[in-house]
Order: sequence, then C-alpha cells, then structure tokens
Amino acid sequence: MSVTIRSAAPADAPVILAFIRELAEYERLLHEVKITLPDVEALVFGPAPRVFCDIAETAAGPVGFALWFYSVSTFEGRLGIYLEDLYVRPETRGAGVGKALLAHLARRCAAEGLARLEWSVLDWNAPAIAFYDGLGATAKTDWITRRLSGDALARLAAV
Repeated sequence: MSVTIRSAAPADAPVILAFIRELAEYERLLHEVKITLPDVEALVFGPAPRVFCDIAETAAGPVGFALWFYSVSTFEGRLGIYLEDLYVRPETRGAGVGKALLAHLARRCAAEGLARLEWSVLDWNAPAIAFYDGLGATAKTDWITRRLSGDALARLAAV
C-alpha cells in the first residue's frame, strides 16, 4: 500500500474532526469530546495556528492523521514536537501508515534541528506501546503528567 503524507488543508477540517472522534472512541473517551467543526477550523487553520496536522492518504483517501505542536526543552535550549494525536483507521493498521506519519515528523525534527519528538500513550494500549517500542521510543517513567482543567483551572486563574 502506497502512503502519502501531506499537510492538512482547510478542506480537511471535517475529516480531522472525524479522526478525532474515531480516536476518542477507540480510547474509550468519546464522552469527553467537545470539539466541533468550527473549533477544528479555528485551531488548525486560524490566522495564527499553533497546532498543525498532517494527513496520511492512500488511493482510498485519508486514512490517518497526526496532530502536533511545537514544545520546548529549556535544558536542551531547543524546540521539539509534541504529538497530541496519532490515529490510523483500523482497516489500514499494520500497513505502515502510523510509521509513515511518525517518520514524517522525525524528518521535520531533523530538518529543523529540533531536540525531540514526544507523545503520550494510554497504559492499556498494548498494541500502540509495542509499535512505539519497536521504533525505539522509550517510556519516561520518571515523569508524571499533571493536569489542571475545569473548576481547578478556573480557581487557580482567579488567584
């Protein structure tokens, strides 16, 4: 199967939204999805986007995506890429689509002199963990992700 990776265009907003919803369903988190089509359009294609998206296509059309943004390592003194979402439709998994998306981002890191490519994976997602390990990715078990959202975020913002 031939896979092409390209930057998303505004006309891709509906497929990006569909991929987000499909990923959330796979991750058993569909009940948390609040994003709408106008949100996708503003987030990825607004006047000064801070989030970027690459689309994986085969002859059948779009089959996956990578949604990412630039991060920073103060220790390295360089930027990196944080991969927020990586999704490949089930019927094309195992055909190299996910690897093509990650390789595309790795090439961007190399071309731009970026320090790293990072992402998170749910601890129960054994197929994804095995895939990432097979690429040479390592788990950062010494760092624990913390999050402020909802009421807790609002309370801190009010201080």
